[in-house]
Amino acid sequence: MPFLGSHLSISGGYYKAADAAAAYGMGTVQIFTKNNNQWRAKELSDEEIRAFQTAVREHKLQVPCAHDSYLINLASGNDELWEKSLEAFVIELERAEALGLAGVVMHPGSYVDTSEEAGLARIVTALDEVHRRTAGFKVGTWLEVTAGQGTNLGYKFEHLGEIISKSKQPERFGVCLDSCHLFAAGYGLKTKTEYKATMQQLDEHVGIDRVRAWHLNDSKKGQGSRVDRHEHIGEGCIGVEAFGFILNDPKFKKLPMYLETKKEKRDGEEMDAVNLRVLQSLMAKKA
Repeated sequence: MPFLGSHLSISGGYYKAADAAAAYGMGTVQIFTKNNNQWRAKELSDEEIRAFQTAVREHKLQVPCAHDSYLINLASGNDELWEKSLEAFVIELERAEALGLAGVVMHPGSYVDTSEEAGLARIVTALDEVHRRTAGFKVGTWLEVTAGQGTNLGYKFEHLGEIISKSKQPERFGVCLDSCHLFAAGYGLKTKTEYKATMQQLDEHVGIDRVRAWHLNDSKKGQGSRVDRHEHIGEGCIGVEAFGFILNDPKFKKLPMYLETKKEKRDGEEMDAVNLRVLQSLMAKKA
């Protein structure tokens, strides 16, 4: 059975995200290790690290991870931004390693005014240097499938496969699949046949064994829209049934799966709780 969780706030302390996950009855948690809209961050204290790790252990949370800052762009053709992004991702891995996280989910980047080929090459060069500077780290670099908005890379399995295969340390990589992103990028999920075909393409270009995590989000926009807009489970264009395919796929039975849906209340109840209940019901039906 997968470990279900959500991306939760570290406001007031990292341990509070772990406490919140436990309060929802979740089995895992995803966090930012710093303010995701700022380059700088104060150093982690031993007390912060200890409190978070204690909470994770006491709540029996499995495979906690981080998502990197949205400011980072390792595909950039702008040397200043590229260097700044490289330095920032090193810090992301350092903080995640200190906290004992399993991986850092990252969007490959956007080539902006160069080309897909140039952007992918920049990503490979950057991550080779990042991994050189973080030699011996246990935390993984988890490339996330993107929706393909604008010049964003990662919306094709071929992009992820190329980054991994051309890197000097391919063993450092995992992949995070996002249901909304896959669907918006054009991959089929709505029927069992479409889902199987998508997984076959993933295996061909990346390797199914590279998948380390899922983001479970419905999509506000249609298949192939290339627009990244998350929706609550079963309330978007993907629909409920597809999430049953993912949750009950034996290939992913021991993986963490994180909600990234909007934080809001409905009839006094947090939607994280509602979405979690929907996902749990899909697993129960299969069983």
